[in-house]
Amino acid sequence: MLWFQGNSVHLAKYSLQLLMRNLSASKTILPVLTLFTKDPCPLCDEAKEILEPYKNRVILQEVDITLPENSAWYERYKFDIPVFHLNGQFLMMHRVDISKLEKQLQKLEQQGAGCWRMPS
Repeated sequence: MLWFQGNSVHLAKYSLQLLMRNLSASKTILPVLTLFTKDPCPLCDEAKEILEPYKNRVILQEVDITLPENSAWYERYKFDIPVFHLNGQFLMMHRVDISKLEKQLQKLEQQGAGCWRMPS
C-alpha cells in the first residue's frame, strides 16, 4: 500500500504478517479493519463491543498509537481516537458508524476485493 511512510512501515509489515497468517489458516482473506487506539480509551472499548458481530467479516487489527514505532499515527490521531481504516483507507473516527461500515463491506464483497479465495 502506498500510504505507508516513515515509521508506518512497521505497520505495513505487521499488516502483511497478519494477512499471511490469515491466508495460511483459512485460505480466505477478510478485509482488515484497523483500530487506532491507546490505553485507556473508553470510546475504543465501546467500539470493540459494537464491532463484535463483525468478527467473521473483518480482521480487527489494533494499533496502539502511543508505542514509539507508531509515533506518526500518534501525531495524526492523538485527539481523534478511535480512528478506523478499512484495508488501509480512512473509514471513520470518534464512534463506529455501522451504516458506513456495512456499506463499505458490501461494496468490497460485491467487487470481490473484500474477500479473496486462494486456489485449491
